[in-house]
Amino acid sequence: MAAFVSICGAAQFVRGDLDWIAAPLSYYLLGPFGTAVIAAYFALSVGLVALGFGFRFALAAPARSAAPVLLFAVAGVTLAVTALSEPAKAQGHPVEWEMVHRLAAMTTFLCVTVAMMLQSFWLRFDPRWRGRFAFAFTLATLAFVALWIYALAHLFPSGIAQKTVIALILAWLGWASLALLRHTRR
Repeated sequence: MAAFVSICGAAQFVRGDLDWIAAPLSYYLLGPFGTAVIAAYFALSVGLVALGFGFRFALAAPARSAAPVLLFAVAGVTLAVTALSEPAKAQGHPVEWEMVHRLAAMTTFLCVTVAMMLQSFWLRFDPRWRGRFAFAFTLATLAFVALWIYALAHLFPSGIAQKTVIALILAWLGWASLALLRHTRR
């Protein structure tokens, strides 16, 4: 996740050809530093899958569910497809690849936000994690609501609206990663 934040954050500044407020993050997959952004997407893909399994192994048996693990895994795979579809679109069949890109991106956003809410909900059933439920569930729900506002309302420029949703998702993923790291150190 740190690689994703660092690389994609830096891309906002080094790509003077794109307006970071208007340009969705996927625009950074092509052009200068596009390969680095693709690599960052792949790193986050692996991180999503690892996070799902991390919670699976860290939580007590009554607090485990296969649903968040599966949703994090699907989000990881579809994020990788999202990263690859943008360069593929430039190579040929742009209409078909645009459809693949949109479907993969929507699937990633939906799966990861639902996984976050479900995983947060399951924290309630582990005494060691119960105290983290309220924060985790609130942040996950905020990301989920922001996703639907972004998808349906179009109140703000596409780039900033999408990046706000991504920032909320990354905030939850960062919190979860650190919480798992602290838990496993014990």
